[in-house]
Amino acid sequence: MIHPFDFKSSFLYFFSANTSQEFLKKCYQKQNLDQAEQKSYENSYPFIYYLEHGQVYYEQAEKAPLVIKPILFFYGLVHLVKACILTVDPNYPETTSVLAHGVSARKRKKQQYNFFQDEVKFQKSGLFPYMGEKLFHMKHLEGEKTTMGELFGQIPELNDLYSQTEGRKTFLEAGLEKDKLILPKVILDRFHMTESRFVEYLQSKSDSNISFQESEESALKFKMENLNTYNFKPLRYSPDAGKFFFPLAKDELIDFPELLIHYLLLYNLSMIARYETEWWSELIKMMPNKDYPFIQTFLQITAAKGPYLIYQYLSDKKQ
Repeated sequence: MIHPFDFKSSFLYFFSANTSQEFLKKCYQKQNLDQAEQKSYENSYPFIYYLEHGQVYYEQAEKAPLVIKPILFFYGLVHLVKACILTVDPNYPETTSVLAHGVSARKRKKQQYNFFQDEVKFQKSGLFPYMGEKLFHMKHLEGEKTTMGELFGQIPELNDLYSQTEGRKTFLEAGLEKDKLILPKVILDRFHMTESRFVEYLQSKSDSNISFQESEESALKFKMENLNTYNFKPLRYSPDAGKFFFPLAKDELIDFPELLIHYLLLYNLSMIARYETEWWSELIKMMPNKDYPFIQTFLQITAAKGPYLIYQYLSDKKQ
């Protein structure tokens, strides 16, 4: 189980108006934004308040019963995301359109409902597309949709649970040697690719400079640059394990930073907790199928991983 992320020690650096102003000013100056001094002064307290309110939501979620945990975690993450947006958009929120959630859930059927097949659809405006564009330079997400099962398949900490419940892995563990990434050669069989084709695939999916170094009997080695643990596509990082993992699903979500994955899962779970009272209550009380262990485990994971991903994003901005 992942231990609760320690807000008080990790985010303490930002809980100072002077420090936050200097931090924001540096962010704005790097982007050559106008009035960096004034905007950083105006945003220093809103920035702190977003972090502070996010902290309160997460702390209360840890203490709360399962029935309301998704709601508290979701709004905690929303506040932390807004703090990140302030580092790249000093005028946020400039319009009310960016305040909506930015995703929608489909109307559920009373019978034959399958959580893993439940979908969320990406909207044209709102926080989800806005954070995708501003934080990760992702555009044109409108109209796309994904399922809960596909999203769960992008959470590396669920790898063992998939192995236990379904007899399959959703990730392969990657090794690290200083600036070298080591992947087991079995990944070629899983992706049905030759070495050269897989190298091209990996380079096309990565935002960072990654170059093929050598092929050994059972492993492929790559040289990496600018490694960070919050967004090194297509790999996912587990702070609890201290390891990188390579996702085995070849869908479009491999291009999504993990922060967006957590946002989408928490959005739908929070909507279910609020509006699907009967199904949600029966899940918690009856534990009828695999939905319960996956949802419960994910909530344990996101309690620490969500704030961790935010902290890594902000820490990268300090460089």
